[in-house]
Amino acid sequence: MSDPVPDPVPDPVRDPARDSIPDPVPGVSIKFCGLSRPEDVTAAANAGARYVGFVFFAKSPRNVSIDQARALALEVPSGIAKVALVVNADNATLDNIVAQVPLDMLQLHGAEPPERVAEIRARFGLPVMKAVGVSDAADLAAIDRYAQVADQLLIDAKPPEGADLPGGNGLAFDWQLLAGRKYWSVPWMLAGGLTPDNVAEAVCLTGAKQVDVSSGVESAPGVKDVAKVQAFATAVLAAKR
Repeated sequence: MSDPVPDPVPDPVRDPARDSIPDPVPGVSIKFCGLSRPEDVTAAANAGARYVGFVFFAKSPRNVSIDQARALALEVPSGIAKVALVVNADNATLDNIVAQVPLDMLQLHGAEPPERVAEIRARFGLPVMKAVGVSDAADLAAIDRYAQVADQLLIDAKPPEGADLPGGNGLAFDWQLLAGRKYWSVPWMLAGGLTPDNVAEAVCLTGAKQVDVSSGVESAPGVKDVAKVQAFATAVLAAKR
């Protein structure tokens, strides 16, 4: 008698450049970013998160230390991808994070050029998501360039001139810029100013299959609100219908 075939274990990150396994989650996937407390991880998991993000950027109210991130990552249930958000990080910083925190993906949220994205992807052997800020149609060309080197894209609102934070500012861009587009060759995620009140509209208008939220589910900067987290997930489910 032949040995039983084990059940397949789905990769929590869809990575078409390296893995032919399709994303097993239908509809719209959610990334709750900027988690800093164990209760944030629990709330995200209970709301059906597909990804959770930990911020390594000192200026952010959501910044966590490596020790904090490691403890939080170890609490994340299986099947939820753990993402490290960094901003223009050098190799030494990334070496330290990757060596100590169990991760599934790196999110580059700074001014990293395509060459740097490709370098990080090759060096660390993890899928890389590149954030691209958008304020008008001229910014869409950058998305095309990064789609050639990143495993995923995060399309975010471009921060105001002189802003301290490259993301997490609670700002949205004109979603009409993405309406009716022929999309990119890699998975992409919609971010920027999403809240329980507007995410269904954003999904319906853009056709996004993945959404990212941080400040939109907070009661104070860096403090996730359990009720808002669940309300966001409920609104996404309504958009799927």
